[in-house]
Amino acid sequence: MRHFSGSALLVLLCIAFTSSAPPADAQAAKPRARDLGIPFDGQPGPFNAITDVAGVTVGHTTLISGTGKLVVGKGPVRTGVTAVLPRGRKSESDPVFAAWFSQNGNGEMTGTTWVEESGFLEGPVMLTNTHSVGVVRDATIQWRIAHGAADATGFWWSLPVVGETWDGWLNDINGFHVKPEHAFHALDTAQGGAVEEGSVGGGTGMICNGYKGGIGTASRRLEAKEGGYTVGVLVQCNYGRRDNLRIAGVAVGREIPAPEPYAFIPSDLAERGSIIVIVATDAPLLAHQLKRLAHRVTLGLGRNGSLSGNGSGDIFIAFSTANSGAAAADRVVDLKMLPNDLLDPLFKGTVEATEEAIVNALVAASDMTGADGHRVIALPHEELRAVLKKYGRLAP
Repeated sequence: MRHFSGSALLVLLCIAFTSSAPPADAQAAKPRARDLGIPFDGQPGPFNAITDVAGVTVGHTTLISGTGKLVVGKGPVRTGVTAVLPRGRKSESDPVFAAWFSQNGNGEMTGTTWVEESGFLEGPVMLTNTHSVGVVRDATIQWRIAHGAADATGFWWSLPVVGETWDGWLNDINGFHVKPEHAFHALDTAQGGAVEEGSVGGGTGMICNGYKGGIGTASRRLEAKEGGYTVGVLVQCNYGRRDNLRIAGVAVGREIPAPEPYAFIPSDLAERGSIIVIVATDAPLLAHQLKRLAHRVTLGLGRNGSLSGNGSGDIFIAFSTANSGAAAADRVVDLKMLPNDLLDPLFKGTVEATEEAIVNALVAASDMTGADGHRVIALPHEELRAVLKKYGRLAP
């Protein structure tokens, strides 16, 4: 029988209570934005998630332990890792066309230099906290070597895409609690279907618009006459001022008071934090068109009141699961491309899904107390409904 140290046992316990998706009854118990009567434009896919794009899978590792005073290296811990695989387990052998865009660059997304140069995303997109980018990047290389196919000489190289937002107000971010096994777990448990949202995975310790933030997702399915394509969005949101928060066009952040999440600077005086957004589609788009899709994320952020302030890292990546085999190295490849004149419905879907994914993150999140007793409350559901009803924006 193998024996574990206290720290190793803690790691195993943290992994044990995480999953890429909660049980069906748990999901039913956690409302989403539409369940509260928040009106949104557009028609979502069956899961209203990035996984509505066939083949895309999502996994989380959530690390929550400890309470009380911050002791660097011990906790409290409120962090994690999220993995998005464009083609599930086939992501290693079949890269996808991709592009990225930085609306404001006070943040990090590794691997994007090669995405820009090559037009391809090779492997998963990983999300974590700011000071764990390195370990997640290195772990992803290890995982890709184990699951990929080196050439006949055994040569293998990797430039993983890892994005981050800062969770240091709630989490012992300088304690480096994210380990390689946490990245492995998120990758190994990634699956399709419903995606767990809120204070999970890379979004565990995040704060958004003065309320508890985290992971959110949404999708849009185009009409048959528009091609019937799907566009899905997943966000890790950790940005924004409370007084700028708008939901369904209503300045709800000015109507719903809450304790200041950051004791040293009021949320209504500074734009804080960052957001990473992943956009997926099954429409046959090439890299330059996906760059245009990534640009439209900013309009979804704007609908919710973002200013992309100086201190915010707003970084987006978009990929297409169409054109399988496009990265073949030994032959000329025939491609399909949607004409530019037919892109407007995808632009619209990206804007709408981004807007809803952020609200889903806020709605799914729970109150959290972290390091040094710092407490952040979640956006209260009934107060939100009351404000939307006051302004005639509550859906029947």
